[in-house]
Amino acid sequence: WEFNGSFSQPSAFLMMGIPGLEALHHWISIPFCALYLTALLGNCLILFIIKKTQSLHEPMYYFLSMLAVTDLGLVLCTLPTTLGIFWFNMRRIGFDACLTQMYFIHILSFIESSVLLAMAFDRFIAISHPLRHPSILTKTTVIKIGLAILLRGTVSLLPIPFLLKRLTYCGKTELSHSFCFHPDIMNLACTDIKVNVFYGMIILLSTVGTDFIFIVLSYILIIKTVIGLATKEECLKAFNTCVSHICAVLVFFIPMISLSMIHRFGKNVSPLVNTLVAYTYLIIPPALNPIIYSIKSSHIREALLRALQKK
Repeated sequence: WEFNGSFSQPSAFLMMGIPGLEALHHWISIPFCALYLTALLGNCLILFIIKKTQSLHEPMYYFLSMLAVTDLGLVLCTLPTTLGIFWFNMRRIGFDACLTQMYFIHILSFIESSVLLAMAFDRFIAISHPLRHPSILTKTTVIKIGLAILLRGTVSLLPIPFLLKRLTYCGKTELSHSFCFHPDIMNLACTDIKVNVFYGMIILLSTVGTDFIFIVLSYILIIKTVIGLATKEECLKAFNTCVSHICAVLVFFIPMISLSMIHRFGKNVSPLVNTLVAYTYLIIPPALNPIIYSIKSSHIREALLRALQKK
């Protein structure tokens, strides 16, 4: 396909499985299926327990419900194309379908980042102002926060598909992953992509970057409050309510930051490393979050045990 200087878009892209291990895709699909099944069942179970247990109808668990819904969305976005490659070697994805998948993956990632920030704010209020917590984070306030998070993610990323459609693509159509990712698509273009790079960086820093900074600041304030508590038992109890959230933050942000750095600066990084970090970013958090909260939250464990006893 020779580029003749005219505007052109490929009819489809070719997705990549795990480079160098194509012959083992059927076997590799087994742990992926286990992770997807864990994510689907775990997050559905969290939502079911929170809905059915009246004592869990409070801000912390409302935000946990938002996190579970977001994780389900991420799983459902990547599952068809990932397992399609591993099981049937279905590498082809239409141009518009790829942009749609990319848009929802990035929206859900940004929403998860914002929900983690809201959960950090909830923990700060609960520890620093326990008596005012119910009056500050009312059900109406939580709903407004949820709608603001959704609107922020949707609007901030709305130009991305149109910025990609305006580019000229010539020749190379092979993506680096089994899903569509903005930097991956952008780098296939053979025209100037400075606008895409600049806008992508600005949006990433103003959303996920800002969320991460405020999460860190929230925990600095939480630590200052906890240190001022009278007894060691009170300190440990306060910290214990934050352990699950800290684990969820680390599980989400470390792979996400690593993948962003690889796409922007890791030109000499092995494709295998790039692929494994991408899968870690999109599959591991949805699978681990329900496990983390089920292990660390006594309220969820007790509600789960009651539900199993009824069955």
